[in-house]
Amino acid sequence: MSPRHVLAIAAHPDDVEFMMAGTLTRLKGLGWEVCIATIGNGDCGSAVLGRGEIARVRAGECRKSAAVLGAQFRCVGIADVRIFVNDESLMSVVETLRWARPDIVLTQPLDDYMGDHEYAGALVRHACFAAPMPNYATGAAEPLPVVDRVPHLYYADPMGLTDIFGRDVSPQFVVDITSTIAVKREMLKCHVSQRDWLLKQHGMDEYVMEMERQSRKRGALIGAEFAEGFRQHLGHGYPQDNLLYELLCK
Repeated sequence: MSPRHVLAIAAHPDDVEFMMAGTLTRLKGLGWEVCIATIGNGDCGSAVLGRGEIARVRAGECRKSAAVLGAQFRCVGIADVRIFVNDESLMSVVETLRWARPDIVLTQPLDDYMGDHEYAGALVRHACFAAPMPNYATGAAEPLPVVDRVPHLYYADPMGLTDIFGRDVSPQFVVDITSTIAVKREMLKCHVSQRDWLLKQHGMDEYVMEMERQSRKRGALIGAEFAEGFRQHLGHGYPQDNLLYELLCK
């Protein structure tokens, strides 16, 4: 039996590492093939480097992080703060789904602190539904074949674990990542360009410590040291069984 595939796809470099990497590492331990994708290219992630230079730096950091897990990496290539739900962007994200051919997709929630994150989640939701459609053409020079079915779709926690009004967001379930926190930490540390940027933009120093704080808060829900929270998309046409929960929480 061929290995099953999981795709973690988010707006920016380091978003996956912050909110989903512990769960990806556990799936990798079960023999799953892991793909990581960013929709944005990270070109606004510096107050010092120009757009092209920081985009190249961040792509290298993404590849280094993915290598820690033995994962494949792909960048859709949309500029930061220009991620919107439109036909051109959707075609590119559908091609990414057809590249990864996932059984499970992890993405950002529809209620996060900034538009890029929210639109990324909306694009991925739309792409999951469109990727199996034979008549949905992406316009790619060498289009990939359609996927077999709509994958299981899960939204990770929002950054800070709150909505845009500062209210706590409750996950549907949490995955214990205590055994994989070291890998999650190592992957996040690959994004070395972001420490100074986050300090300037958000007043957040030691962003690895911030990741651990959020992971500890989720772990407290189940009596674990560290955890990651998820909500499953259960709209019409999407799988209704909770595959991620069955694999990692029972």
